[in-house]
Amino acid sequence: MVDRHLFGDAYQPSQIARRVEEMGVAKARADTLTLFVLAVLAGAFIALGALFFMVVSTGSTLGFGVTRLLGGLSFCLGLVLVVIGGAELFTGNNLMAMAWASRLISSGEVLRNWTLVYLGNVVGGLGMVLLVCWADVASLDGGGLGETALRIAHAKTELGLGEAFARGILCNALVCLGVWLAMGGHSVTDKILGIIFPISAFVALGFEHSIANWFFLPYGLVLDGQGLVPVEAALRNLLAVTAGNIVGGTLLVAGVYWLAYRRGVHAGDE
Repeated sequence: MVDRHLFGDAYQPSQIARRVEEMGVAKARADTLTLFVLAVLAGAFIALGALFFMVVSTGSTLGFGVTRLLGGLSFCLGLVLVVIGGAELFTGNNLMAMAWASRLISSGEVLRNWTLVYLGNVVGGLGMVLLVCWADVASLDGGGLGETALRIAHAKTELGLGEAFARGILCNALVCLGVWLAMGGHSVTDKILGIIFPISAFVALGFEHSIANWFFLPYGLVLDGQGLVPVEAALRNLLAVTAGNIVGGTLLVAGVYWLAYRRGVHAGDE
């Protein structure tokens, strides 16, 4: 019988669910140094996507919707680098909840991974803030990019806790769906196409990504000379968005697909 995968057919959703579980087990058992290094890379990759988004949005006269769409497409750079280049992203790793629900990994293993990866992502994001400041990227477009960065950071600190939490839920539902679709592909092209639409949508819709915010908010703080980005408000945003991201990724994606495809399935049955 001819293997249809040779001709580029995507994995079926039930197959993706099994692959996501296997990925969760591998991530849970990865050694500490590997996890941390790859997490730092992911934080830097997402920061590059965020910076690309700011450049594309700065000075645009194309109107709100088109500008947001182009910005969203630009931001996709971050997750493309994570998935194709190989890195560990906290928000995507919320899909490990599937392996946990199937009792393939323990709560301690999940928490270890999430903690190490989150810390590494933060280091990568903050490292990019330092490099971008050193490179004086804010001076692009006659200082316009710096104004865009400050405006974005200010808007994020203006969100209420409930708004930030809800936007975090919606964001990571789309991010994890992007990872899910990428897991369904066989080629680099398949994976990139799977990522583009969910990620463009979350950015265009103004949802909140905790790791991206570890670049947006510190960068805004560095540029802020007018008190537009209060530290307390920035930390409040990061806390609420992180919590929302966890709910969106674990319950709305991992939880739903586990119920649909992996509930009651045991490794020995396959």
